[in-house]
Amino acid sequence: MEAASEVNHQNRAMETESSSNKGDEDTANPAIATNDGQKRIDYKWWIRVFIYIFLMLVGQTAATILGSLYYDKGGNSTWMATLVQSAGFPILIPIMIYFSRSKTAPRLSSTGPSFHYLALLYIAIGLLVASDNMMYSYGLLYLPVSTYSLLCATQLAFNAVFSYLLNAQKFTILIFNSVIILTISAVLLAVNSDSDGGNTNVSKGKYAIGFLCTLGASAGYSLYLSVNQIAFEKVIKSKSFITILNLQFYPNFVATIGCVVGLFASGQWRGLTAEMRNYEEGTASYVLTLVWIALTWMIATTGILGLIFEVSSLFSNVISTLGLPLIPVFAVVFLHNTMNGVKVISLVLALWGFFSYIYQNYLDDVKGKRAKAILNNAPEAVVVEIC
Repeated sequence: MEAASEVNHQNRAMETESSSNKGDEDTANPAIATNDGQKRIDYKWWIRVFIYIFLMLVGQTAATILGSLYYDKGGNSTWMATLVQSAGFPILIPIMIYFSRSKTAPRLSSTGPSFHYLALLYIAIGLLVASDNMMYSYGLLYLPVSTYSLLCATQLAFNAVFSYLLNAQKFTILIFNSVIILTISAVLLAVNSDSDGGNTNVSKGKYAIGFLCTLGASAGYSLYLSVNQIAFEKVIKSKSFITILNLQFYPNFVATIGCVVGLFASGQWRGLTAEMRNYEEGTASYVLTLVWIALTWMIATTGILGLIFEVSSLFSNVISTLGLPLIPVFAVVFLHNTMNGVKVISLVLALWGFFSYIYQNYLDDVKGKRAKAILNNAPEAVVVEIC
């Protein structure tokens, strides 16, 4: 009897401990906490996420339109257009100082990568950023901004491919459907070059270059996100906010140095004075346009960093793709680009591919939550040792 009573007492103690641990895990979730069996939304977390979404959409839209405006008003230096996309990184310095001095800032484990390994990682990502920005610059130079932005929608399809190859993402029917639909959307834009407004003096050869460079830039951006995920999970093995800032600051520093070298090596620096003087809106407007391009890209980067920190890099790319249909609308208003029937069909197909991808992520999230709920509700195994 005493032995049976002791076993029952131990069972009740283990159930109490399991319930306590389960409650701790639920409370640690930044999005949802439990209170008497009811789910309570963490409104502060949602507010932060919506702020980061707003920063990304505003920054991305403004930076793309300003980049097109730079070319339309007389700018022709692809190296300068590439440079300003990464040259705004010093804005991150005060934020990095604040978080590095914070007493609650997480520290890297002693088993983390060495300084030389991190330096090699930052250089490799920085060169990827520089080449990606250069391809984006050629895309804006040779394509109307509406066509350019819709081609950028293919980054979500590229993200699916790289996530499958590099991050072991499951390739489902819905993701495959997204890849096919977005590819068809891009092909429609390619065969519709004759009816585009905007850059009417661009030859078919240069249009093809811009088309291929924009596709390459979309693939490069998706590769950049997948490489970052690998860096977080397998190299740095830390996902603190200061770590994310470092992974953004130092690669952009490397990319800026690479663009400065390219600017002088190509000889384009010799024409910057004449370009500034002949800019249609004046010298002051020329400088302000470049400054605002740098600032708006950093605003977009802040949104990207915030969404990676609060949610994931995949969600960051999803929101970036969601903002692409906004660009042609504003381009029609501010840059007087045309929006013909074929381009509207391409836009609808891009949205179709996007929502197909979003729905797949929704199904994965529901499946994951159900599996976790089943695991949490499973009875604890009790081992009784018989002497």
